[in-house]
Amino acid sequence: MWQRLGKIILKYRIPFLIALVALTAIMTYWASKVQLSYEFSRAIPTNHPASVTYQEFKKKFGEDGNLFVIGIQTKEVFNENFFNSYADLQRKLKKVNGVEDIIGMPTAVNLVKDSATEKLNAAFIFPDRILNQSEIDSGKSIFLSLPFYQHLLYNPSTDAWLMGVRINREIMNSKKRVGVAREIIALADEFGKTNNTTTYLSGLPYIRTEISTRIANEMRWFLLASVILSALILLLFFRSVSSMLLSLVVVIIGVICSLGTMHLLNYKITLLTALIPPLIVVIGIPNCIYFLNKFHTTYNETSNKREALVTMVGRMGIVTLFCNLAAAIGFAVFALTRSEVLREFGVVAGINIMLLFFISLLLIPIVLSFLPSPKSRHMKYLDNPRLNRWLDRLERWSMNHRKLIYGITIGLMIVATLGIFRLKSVGFIVDDLPKTDKIYTDLKFFERNFKGVMPLEILVDTRKKYGVSRNLGNLLRIDSLSQFLVTMPEIARPLSIGEGLKFAKQAFFDGDSSNYTMPSSYDLPVLAEYLSFRKDSAGSKNSFAKLISTFMDSSRQQARISISMADVGSARLPIILDTIRQKVDQLFPKDKYDVQLTGTSITFLEGSRFIINGLKESILWAFGLIALCMLYLFRSFRILLCSLLPNVIPLAITAGVMGWVGIPLKPSTVLVFSVALGIAIDITIRFLINYKQELPLQGGDLEKTVIETIHSTGISIIYTSLVLIAGFIIFCFSGFGGTQALGWLTSLTLVTATFTNLVLLPALLIGLGRPKKR
Repeated sequence: MWQRLGKIILKYRIPFLIALVALTAIMTYWASKVQLSYEFSRAIPTNHPASVTYQEFKKKFGEDGNLFVIGIQTKEVFNENFFNSYADLQRKLKKVNGVEDIIGMPTAVNLVKDSATEKLNAAFIFPDRILNQSEIDSGKSIFLSLPFYQHLLYNPSTDAWLMGVRINREIMNSKKRVGVAREIIALADEFGKTNNTTTYLSGLPYIRTEISTRIANEMRWFLLASVILSALILLLFFRSVSSMLLSLVVVIIGVICSLGTMHLLNYKITLLTALIPPLIVVIGIPNCIYFLNKFHTTYNETSNKREALVTMVGRMGIVTLFCNLAAAIGFAVFALTRSEVLREFGVVAGINIMLLFFISLLLIPIVLSFLPSPKSRHMKYLDNPRLNRWLDRLERWSMNHRKLIYGITIGLMIVATLGIFRLKSVGFIVDDLPKTDKIYTDLKFFERNFKGVMPLEILVDTRKKYGVSRNLGNLLRIDSLSQFLVTMPEIARPLSIGEGLKFAKQAFFDGDSSNYTMPSSYDLPVLAEYLSFRKDSAGSKNSFAKLISTFMDSSRQQARISISMADVGSARLPIILDTIRQKVDQLFPKDKYDVQLTGTSITFLEGSRFIINGLKESILWAFGLIALCMLYLFRSFRILLCSLLPNVIPLAITAGVMGWVGIPLKPSTVLVFSVALGIAIDITIRFLINYKQELPLQGGDLEKTVIETIHSTGISIIYTSLVLIAGFIIFCFSGFGGTQALGWLTSLTLVTATFTNLVLLPALLIGLGRPKKR
């Protein structure tokens, strides 16, 4: 069949070539339209309870993760020059397109009682103009007497100051946010340089923008680096520019098709899908090496180019098909998970790895048929004395030291198993960034001074209209929960309607800070007359009025407690949430209230769980499906056992290494196992198919067949392993810890898999083989 297919490809090479060119042109057009994803996380399905709650919350109260925070730390903030510069920064930020509101000390408001109108007027503490030192000092005394702003806009014990910039939600989820973020960063940096102070930037808009921009940049650099590195290795192996260029054309078409597929499926480039183009290069080059190696081997024996091409397709077609099928399964099983980001990665990778097989199968023999016959220098690598000596050693180990091989394997597995028991599962929102990265260090600044900026929301439903605003008991319960939250070291001072009432009560009692407390049953009816801000006061447009209005829904039935917290990680966060839930259940009986915890922190936790569980399931699916493929291909449970052991062991060793060196299980590291399995099984398939093809030629003699297979496939296996390892090593230069882990852990797995397939697999084939019938 495959020999016949080779003849058909050569007979109709012109139509096939035109079809490939047309496909490439169409995919290039579609690839040019692929877009970068600006959504923070789509790890959990939309029908998951956590996602449903979060989406309902956003409909009522708006986005919780659209606050861009700017921090400084100085004792000079009320000095004339510094204050006016700080106020000017806020004015400039307000003019940035996409900025909806700013909350900061220069535009802070005070509530002033107007007995004549029985209203509370919201007045700016600092006039909106250049102020002299006397005016600043006057405003300072008022500002510092207002407990509402303590630990919200400033930390009195550390002299840290915070300015919050709220970004429009539509811009947040579009490419326009990059320009908005760049403007804000530029203004903050300019302020820092002018005043010789360090500015700290954080908040989800900043983190999301910086990470998505880096993803796009890294994808371009990694793609370029993988192409250049592959070109150098191919040139080193084949000593042929034409072979190198042919291989590069194959993988470049594959990359173009992968990007075109993303656009066709309406997917965008995410942190995961950005890895696909470099992976296509890394996976595609071995296809080229195996085809070219078989072509050169056959031509070296027959000196007939056409026969060599037909034999190349006949012998390597099925090998490459099942190798790509196994690799595609290793990635495509992600499509079986419920995580949207994993499904997209699995679908695009699986489709394009199989498409890469057809590109290789058609383009390589067609182009080689037009090129001159290979010269002796192009095939010199077939007689590499150093590699042949190594293959001789591998042969002797497999033939004569099987017990030693088994003993070493068992010893490594024992050590690996002990390491696996040390594995821990934990993830952080920014843990893929180096500890020295500005995003990380700035986030830690806000955690030290304001306990963090990661959003957590508590939604209290009283089940009654006006159940919040007209029920003092409910207001006191909300405040009791807020006071409990303040005692938790990872949580900043919460904001709720209770804080607004305390501020109003202080204003009612002429600004006396000792009255910054919840109103009593006697105070509330009187305060109710004052709680409607005058429309002609600053309150109709000021940040305070906007802030307070967001803590109840329009029916006054639901109240929101808004929290900022530290990036505590997926291990600590459930404990914190359980503690909060226990207190909630004490204060709000379930038969009278509905209380939900939501926000970005919750969706992150659920997303991490979903991805990790999905990846674990995908590994099992990959093993099962690959095992079925191997059973169909070889029709032997003995061969199936021999094929799986050399691939399970490298994965176990990698997991053990992770445990011993303290690398936690998280989405970016669990990904390694499915990726490595899908690629490493290629080596096994190539070895076993050659073994199966050689067995009848060697009269059924197992030892002779194994020896011949080691020497006929060993060189190409070593070459392709070097390409794969070098390709994944590129990822070690990523700015993301998860991508770095993918690089070196996958490389470690491939190194181990190369040894197990060239040493352990031959030993197993002989040790578990049936004696030759006589």
